[in-house]
Amino acid sequence: MTLWKHLQRYGPAFVGLVLFGLSLTAIQGEIHRYGWSAIVNSLHAIPDQRLGLALGLMGINYIFLTGYDTLALRYLQYPLALARTSWVGFISYAISNSVGLALLSGSALRYRFYRQWGLGNGQIAAIIAFCNASFWLGLFAVGGITFLVEPLQVPKFLRLPFDSMHPVGIVFVGLTLAYLALSLATKQGIVIGRWQLPHVPLSISLAQIVVTAADWGLASAVLFVLFSPRADLSYAGFFGIYLLAQLAGIVSNVPGGLGVFETVILFILQPTFSSVEILGALLAYRVIYFWIPLGTASLSLSGYELWQYYQRKLQS
Repeated sequence: MTLWKHLQRYGPAFVGLVLFGLSLTAIQGEIHRYGWSAIVNSLHAIPDQRLGLALGLMGINYIFLTGYDTLALRYLQYPLALARTSWVGFISYAISNSVGLALLSGSALRYRFYRQWGLGNGQIAAIIAFCNASFWLGLFAVGGITFLVEPLQVPKFLRLPFDSMHPVGIVFVGLTLAYLALSLATKQGIVIGRWQLPHVPLSISLAQIVVTAADWGLASAVLFVLFSPRADLSYAGFFGIYLLAQLAGIVSNVPGGLGVFETVILFILQPTFSSVEILGALLAYRVIYFWIPLGTASLSLSGYELWQYYQRKLQS
C-alpha cells in the first residue's frame, strides 16, 4: 500500500484522535480549575424558562430534520406515508447525532426500514445520498453567508491554514451557487471521477437549503437560549461561532463532535462568559439536544422491533 493510500485511510482518524486529545485536555483543565460541583451548580442556575424554551426548540428542530427524508422520497417520486418517512428520519438523526459515523449508523437504519417498505437497494442508496447532500448543501449555504458577513477568527489550536473564516465563506458560497446553477442548467447528472451527482430540480434544491438552514438555525438556538442574555453577543454573532464549532467537530470524526465542539465554544466565548457558565450550558445542551432524542428514538425503535417480533410469532 502506497503512502498516499495510507494517508487516505488513516489520516482522518489520526486527525480526529489528535483533536479529541487536545479537546479533552482543555476541558479537563477547565473542570479541574473550577470543579464539577461548580459546573453542576451552574447547570442548576439556568432558569426553568430557558430550559423549557431549549426543549421546545429542540422538538421543532427534529421536526425539520424529518424533512430530509420527506424531500428524498419526493425527489424519487415514491409514494410513502409521511408518518413513515418522518419516523425513520427522526430515529436516524437522533441516533446518528450521538453515535457518530452518520453515514454508517443512519444509513443502516434507513436501509432496515425502507427495504421492508418495498424500496430497492438503488432507491435506498439514492435516499441516503440525497440526505447527506442536503446536509452539506445547507451547511455550505448558511455557513457561506454567515462567514462572509461576520468572518470569525480561527482559534490557533485548530491549526488551520488561515486566520479567518472569510475564505471558507467564499468557497462555501461558490459551491452553493454552482450546485444551484447545475440544477437550473442541466437535466443530467454530473460525473466527477468515481462520483456521480444526480440531477435535482431547482425547486427541490431550494427546499433542501430551506430545510437545512432551519435545522442549523434551530440547533444553534437551543444552545444560545441556555446562556444568560448579553448585550455584546447577538444570536447572529453566536450562530457563526456555533457553525465553526460544529465544523471542527465534523472534521475531527469524533462521535457527535464530543469535546472538540465544546472546546471551540469555550475558547471563543470565554471573554463574554465564565468557563463555569459555558460548561454548564454545554452540559444542558448535550442532555437536551443529544441524550433526550437518543433515549426517545431508542425506546421507539425497541418498541417497534418488539411489536414486529410479536407479529411474527402470531403468524407462525
